[in-house]
Amino acid sequence: MREIVFDTETTGLSPADGHRLVEIGCVELFNRVETGRHFHAYFHPERDMPGEAERVHGLSLSFLSAKPRFADGVAELLAFLDDAPLVAHNAAFDFGFLNWELSACGRTAVCESRMIDTLAIAKRRHPGAKLSLDALCTRYGIDRSQRVKHGALLDAQLLAQLYVELCGGRQIGLGLADASTAAIAVADVSSAIPLPPRAVRPPRPHAPSTDELERHRAFVATLVSPLWERFAASG
Repeated sequence: MREIVFDTETTGLSPADGHRLVEIGCVELFNRVETGRHFHAYFHPERDMPGEAERVHGLSLSFLSAKPRFADGVAELLAFLDDAPLVAHNAAFDFGFLNWELSACGRTAVCESRMIDTLAIAKRRHPGAKLSLDALCTRYGIDRSQRVKHGALLDAQLLAQLYVELCGGRQIGLGLADASTAAIAVADVSSAIPLPPRAVRPPRPHAPSTDELERHRAFVATLVSPLWERFAASG
């Protein structure tokens, strides 16, 4: 199954307040394994960049001024997303900005039935715990040492690892060797340790002797109301 894990950076908290999407990073998973394919783009916000937002992601208006508008890069983005389920942390935020931008350039919004929210999954698995991306990466031992500031592609890559862990992990190390590898291992062991010749033993008799049968009949005769007589009577 193909899934896309994605993250966005914006100029603020809500498109209803005039804020815009300025960066998106997407990572492709197939059967919960990263394929190495990703999509990453910066967009000109067509507005100013508030200082508090720039301190979070480090994206200045001067840096973004040479980047395309969202409408100019939307076709490539939609081709990458295709119809795959979309995974995000606090997904309502990212979906809200993505769908606002899509609607603003005349594109169809992404259906929320495609939304998978890792924050909601984490709440069910770890009620009462800290559920930020940083806190969850620490909980699952995911290396986030490169995350000095928020960045859409890096955060999507971290989230892809976290999503796999929240879904049960990869069970690393439990794979079985293929037949050729196993055959070589057996050959190596057998050639390295010479085995002494084994004597052939005659088969051991298992049938009861006449004496054993007679002693068994004598023992059964001493039993009072054995269980099998009840079933024989009812039959």
